[in-house]
Amino acid sequence: MSTGRGASDVTEPHQTHEPVAQRVTGAAGSSVTDSIAQDRVIPQATVTRLAAYLRVLGVMSDRGTSIVSSEELAQASGVGSAKLRKDLSFLGPNGVRGVGYDVNRLRIRIERALGLDRGHKVVLVGVGNLGKALVGYGGFSRRGFEMVGLFDSDADRIGSRVGDLVVRSTQELTVACRELNATIGVISTPDEAAQGVCDQFVSAGLRCIMSFSPIALDVPDHVELRRVDLAVEMQVLSFNSARNADQASSAPRVRVAHAASASSVPSTSSPAPVGAGSTRNGSVIAP
Repeated sequence: MSTGRGASDVTEPHQTHEPVAQRVTGAAGSSVTDSIAQDRVIPQATVTRLAAYLRVLGVMSDRGTSIVSSEELAQASGVGSAKLRKDLSFLGPNGVRGVGYDVNRLRIRIERALGLDRGHKVVLVGVGNLGKALVGYGGFSRRGFEMVGLFDSDADRIGSRVGDLVVRSTQELTVACRELNATIGVISTPDEAAQGVCDQFVSAGLRCIMSFSPIALDVPDHVELRRVDLAVEMQVLSFNSARNADQASSAPRVRVAHAASASSVPSTSSPAPVGAGSTRNGSVIAP
């Protein structure tokens, strides 16, 4: 197989710079049913944040929220309101000044920008503990991803049922991907099998692959490969935790003197609510 770039990226939330912009199609115009403003160039970091906004909007919609301000949406998403407004500007005009965003309308516009309105058929290879957990995650179907095929090379797993799907042999993978009209392939196999599965996906014509293997996989330039390394994510968490602890220990300590005069604050006064105006990891803690 002719190979091009090796994907070395991990999940995106920790990215702090704006990489080369990518084209994202489907942004709606002044109404939900319009299809203008197609082919807008949106930075990859913005695409990642749009997905986060979509998740938050889904929760708000489930709670019956119909209108949300940029400040509220930004706070719930863990970003600044200015950055949020800049991100949403890629979708065209949004919201009404002094009123806010229509939650359902904004959801639809982000879904269209991310191509979720087209729907995606997903095949997964490697039905171990991780694979089964991914199959059982209901969030995929709610976001337009339909799991249509499960594959494994273990004879004890082939023929077994996971959810509504029967596990098939990886020997059928290339042909089955075409028959199922798969658009995304997920790799949750042991490391030594990951490249071979990736090659089969490419041979089947898939252009979108997600790998949970920590090793870098070689793919042609026309294939988009996302690598999710859970160990790296935990290392990032460890770094952030250590940094926050260091910052907390180096912060100046304020000593409060208890005055005995009648003008001092009574000891029975209620303390300020936890999180009022405070932040943690960049997100405001709700009272």
